[in-house]
Amino acid sequence: MSFEKLGEKIMHILVTNDDGYMAPGIQALVKSLAELGNIVLAAPLEEQSASGHGITLRQPIQVRELSIPGTDKAWAVAGTPADCVKLAVKEFMSEPFGLLVSGINNGPNLGTDVLYSGTVSAAIEGALLGIPSMAVSLASYEYSFYATAAHITKQLIQQIYHKQRFLPPDTLLNINIPGVAQAKIKGFRVTKLGAREYADEFEKRTDPRGNSYYWMKGSIVPPQEKDPDVDAVAVEEKYVSITPLQFDLTNYNLVKQVEEWGLGDIRL
Repeated sequence: MSFEKLGEKIMHILVTNDDGYMAPGIQALVKSLAELGNIVLAAPLEEQSASGHGITLRQPIQVRELSIPGTDKAWAVAGTPADCVKLAVKEFMSEPFGLLVSGINNGPNLGTDVLYSGTVSAAIEGALLGIPSMAVSLASYEYSFYATAAHITKQLIQQIYHKQRFLPPDTLLNINIPGVAQAKIKGFRVTKLGAREYADEFEKRTDPRGNSYYWMKGSIVPPQEKDPDVDAVAVEEKYVSITPLQFDLTNYNLVKQVEEWGLGDIRL
């Protein structure tokens, strides 16, 4: 599905995130993308950062229909980002979505962050359901840069559809936008995932009944990577990072080697 004429509203765009339906990132995204299509918002009722690709199985999922400027339809979902996408596709809308955009996330999703990110997982869920999908993150926690990030996202979508380029099945785009003024962004790089290391720490505390509990904290270890084609390096150098992701995690280079371990000779 593509734009016949850029600017005409001919597709349904599903917008979601992991920061919650009231987050400034998703509000900026709705405002910008409303020029391109009919916006359907399905986002968590509360923040679901670092929820990964979890889905709700052991309790009912409460849903609240909303009226949000710039959207054709909107729902707040008391569940995970993946829940939001599943419900929007399977229950909320009978018409197909031409595009899913998850974000704009408050903070980057670089390297191994994608394994934890609810933002990226929502886009993965979209791809699983056959929707061209992208996750968009702002590598900053400054609200003033969301309008720039939303404008860049719209430009990327217009370019992709103008060139009639389509993602293959089971693939999505992970986009990270530097947290700087638009004039300072140098351009775009197609990148690969890098390493993302955290100095995890746990602060032990005791509740009033004497039971121990822990708060996780820590900080990002400064990257040693210098390869300009790595996502974190590109963002550090003030380029928009665009990383094609697939969710087939098979290490094909090792299949033959593991076969040679003789595991088939084990007698059960």
